[in-house]
Amino acid sequence: MPNLTHDSVALAPGRLASGLGFAVLSASSFGLSGSLARALMDAGWSAAAAVVVRILLAAVVLVPIAAIQLRGRWAVLRRNVPLVAAYGLVAVAGCQLAYFNAVAHMQVGVALLIEYTAPVAVVGWLWVRHGQRPGWLTVLGAMIGGTGLVFVLDLLSGAQVSVAGTAWAFAAMVGAAVYFVLSSLPAAGLPATALAAGGLLVGGAALLVAGACGIVRLTASTARVEFAGFAVPWWAPVLALGVITAAFAYVAGIAATRRLGSRLASFVALLEVLAALVAAWLLLGETPRPVQIFGGVLVLAGVVVVKLGEGRARPGAQASGAGPTWAGDGRTSSDGQRSSDPASNASTASGSNGRAKW
Repeated sequence: MPNLTHDSVALAPGRLASGLGFAVLSASSFGLSGSLARALMDAGWSAAAAVVVRILLAAVVLVPIAAIQLRGRWAVLRRNVPLVAAYGLVAVAGCQLAYFNAVAHMQVGVALLIEYTAPVAVVGWLWVRHGQRPGWLTVLGAMIGGTGLVFVLDLLSGAQVSVAGTAWAFAAMVGAAVYFVLSSLPAAGLPATALAAGGLLVGGAALLVAGACGIVRLTASTARVEFAGFAVPWWAPVLALGVITAAFAYVAGIAATRRLGSRLASFVALLEVLAALVAAWLLLGETPRPVQIFGGVLVLAGVVVVKLGEGRARPGAQASGAGPTWAGDGRTSSDGQRSSDPASNASTASGSNGRAKW
């Protein structure tokens, strides 16, 4: 069973404070993505177009940083082309496209909570694929999270559920789970930011090609974007989507994880759900029903219990070749923090640092 990375070094007060600050900024920034994308889609943008601008704008910011970190070691990047390609196509483009399609059909917070059950899917995959049977605490967390989903979707009251939105949200969950698995694969010498930047470029290019071939719809609009009580020019949410909810959020996540370690940073990253709910309330006027809030609390509690259960896994699991190490929530690898959106988040798959969503 995958193990959470334990942070064994005591943190200095200044380092802890700055790390928590970066982690809160990262989670808050990622949490804005669903509301901004929903407003753009209501103004005439397709989900694929919103994903493309978010990915490519983030790549513009991260590629120079990645080039500096590589220091001319392009052979390292070439050796990891398959990993970068899979990361960009599934963990970046696929996960974000599914999440944005989900928020087009259902509430932002509900879609994100469904995606946040990805850690449970990873546990199930490792059990089926690698024979890593989860402990009782992990199973308990999965049951709590599953129960929470029933309340989040409000199934017990007979409320109408968007089948399309739910399907897209579960697709985003699968994309986030794939991200976790890819994040645990070895990528010797490849900096986390380089993997993130490469994945963003691959994902953005793939969606552009798919749009040109008619596989996905790339539609943009210059109409003003309406939020709850105010409207802004189209370019304002576009810039915010790419620069704030992607590039800035990734960099802040990397800074937070370097200061806090993966275990603490991944727990603080759960604030992304709260940030998404607050953003949807303020920007879109979406207010979850009390039963959905209760379900959301159960989902997050289940994720926490699953993570605690992974922390109690037997120490020799990784050394014995039982499977990959997983150290995070919906966006975290063994040395990094990731989404929404997880994902989407996109910068930890190298196993050195960073984060990635949906």
